[in-house]
Amino acid sequence: MKKLCLLIIGIAFLQNVFANITLPAAIGSNMVLQQQSAVKIWGWGNPGELVFVTTSWNNHTDSVFVTANADWQIMLQTPAASNTAYNITIKASNTIVLENVLVGEVWVCSGQSNMEMSYGWGLPDVAAELPTAYNNNIRFFTVGKASSAFPQFDCKGHWAVCDSNTLKSFSAVAYFFGKKLNKNLNIPIGLINTSWGGTAAEVWTPETKVYGDAELKDAAAKLKPSSGWPIAPGCVYNAMVAPLVNYAVAGAIWYQGESNTGTAASYAHLLDTMISTWRTAWGKNLPFYLVQIAPFKYGNNYNGALLEEQQAKVLAFPNTGMVVTNDLVTDTNDIHPKNKHDVGYRLAGWALAETYHMQGAAYKSPMYKNMVIEKGKAIINFDNAVDGLASKSKTIGEVLIAGDDKIFYAADVKIEGNKLIVSSKLVKQPVAVRYGFGNTALATLFSNNGLPVCPFRTDDWVLGKPSAK
Repeated sequence: MKKLCLLIIGIAFLQNVFANITLPAAIGSNMVLQQQSAVKIWGWGNPGELVFVTTSWNNHTDSVFVTANADWQIMLQTPAASNTAYNITIKASNTIVLENVLVGEVWVCSGQSNMEMSYGWGLPDVAAELPTAYNNNIRFFTVGKASSAFPQFDCKGHWAVCDSNTLKSFSAVAYFFGKKLNKNLNIPIGLINTSWGGTAAEVWTPETKVYGDAELKDAAAKLKPSSGWPIAPGCVYNAMVAPLVNYAVAGAIWYQGESNTGTAASYAHLLDTMISTWRTAWGKNLPFYLVQIAPFKYGNNYNGALLEEQQAKVLAFPNTGMVVTNDLVTDTNDIHPKNKHDVGYRLAGWALAETYHMQGAAYKSPMYKNMVIEKGKAIINFDNAVDGLASKSKTIGEVLIAGDDKIFYAADVKIEGNKLIVSSKLVKQPVAVRYGFGNTALATLFSNNGLPVCPFRTDDWVLGKPSAK
């Protein structure tokens, strides 16, 4: 009889546990929901159970049955952003109350170590923020590092209010990006940091998209194994992006590329593919703003410069933008520049202008447009330089010129408004000009608004070892 009673109690306990509705990590107290959107709330429960969801912004209750697969989802319409904190009550056999929920703008922040870097990496800009870091209208969610052979429905992480403790372990670039958005938009900002140092873009792209493309498959095969991060295409996407795609967001920022310098030639195609698949997964044309990698001694070749060139080509893909960082480096022996403040703020400049249509400071770096040869001189025209060009020194370095012999020489450079006049006594008939086209080339040329000119070359010649004279 005693055994029978224990069995009955055990069965009742298991049924009660199984019946409890549960939520993914992304749905929790302190979260920020995307404003004026149909947002999805989802989870798991006992098949056939009725789940009620009540939102305090309108005191309306919706309901949905748990499916035969033991999952459920419901769409809620969010109001306009405000500083008001809401509750969401989810009730079935058990009750979950999500507290201190805000409605505002949500951004995914992804990439490798330069996106991952936080206070613990010795960042002085973050240290300076700590005394005044508390901001209830900025919320953080950091996705735990994981990989998987198959897409996952959940991840590790939790939402937290920005303060001196939570900021210490959060992405510095993402924080400064969110801080500027919060200040300029005056609405809550939710930041989802899903990044992993050392990872190549292939692992953030679904496996089928990489292996289904001959060029991308060949490049992926050249990735070198490491004990610090995975290299299998799609494995990080499956564990650190797929669990988020049900969560409504405004857009994405991306700081990655260093781990793809060995296969730079395919990077623009790879990133275009990744962006397309992310947009398909989220079901919207996500704004995607990336950071061009910083100058670094990758070796006696052009790998870094070629990757920068490929990143600039991504701008031809719709609804993208790029931050240039060749002026934010103090040591080209360090692949992790410590200035994340300006990187985050420049990314925010793109979002404020392009996503939120706010008029204000310049946000686009001057980009090479075309070259005209006149009387032995190369005239370089730029996009995004209507206010003119400038240099912070008397001589403009990192500009090279070559004739049809393909030998490059340091050039004489003159600024005329928004044009660059390039020449050399050693090159009678110019054919090609390069600016900042080298792994460690630092910025010497800026717009009058202070943004660095994007490195470029006018030629497409096969590259060997750098041989400028």
